[in-house]
Amino acid sequence: MRYLLAIWKASRSMNSNEGWETMRRDLSTLYSRFYGILLGGIVVMYEMHNYLRPLLLVLYSFWIPQIVTNVIKDTRKPLHPYYILGITVTRLAIPLYIFGCPNNFMRIATDWNWCLCLTIFVGLQAIILLLQHYLGSRWFIPRQILPEKYNYHRKIEQSTNHASDCVICMTAIDLSQHSDDFMVTPCEHLFHSGCLQRWMDIKMECPTCRRPLPPV
Repeated sequence: MRYLLAIWKASRSMNSNEGWETMRRDLSTLYSRFYGILLGGIVVMYEMHNYLRPLLLVLYSFWIPQIVTNVIKDTRKPLHPYYILGITVTRLAIPLYIFGCPNNFMRIATDWNWCLCLTIFVGLQAIILLLQHYLGSRWFIPRQILPEKYNYHRKIEQSTNHASDCVICMTAIDLSQHSDDFMVTPCEHLFHSGCLQRWMDIKMECPTCRRPLPPV
């Protein structure tokens, strides 16, 4: 619920002239929808307990859209590993209780094989996400079919008019060193490689001119 409130606040204009009554009405609608969907989902799950297995298999594919989005956008470290592990473990708790506890409130017979299969299925999704975090979002796709990437370590002419200071750390850039020590953006701005990579972990835009940057 706290996450939904954060999204609700972010989607509203800070300069909005809406009164307190309008804001309270919107909050009431948000709370009503949240708890209505939550209670309705519990009732539906109870009434459709004979079809819980295929339904849970669909519901517990929740990491697959994130994996696909990471591949399409080539996102750099979109989710923290602790968040991935925490969400995976907490979301597995309910179905493991229902199918693994002999005295569950839904009175469903225990099925250890199903618990194992569901754990492996969700665990594989989490492992792929973690590998995307450490190895890159497209680590499992053959390089032959990937689009060509922008080369941040391209060579530049010493005579060109480039600023020789990194605006992130405010120290000089030695252009006589190997090209891996500095990076050149498409907008022709220079930065130390480590500085720009740490910057791009937070936002994918040029620190100097704020233009969007392609993934590394």
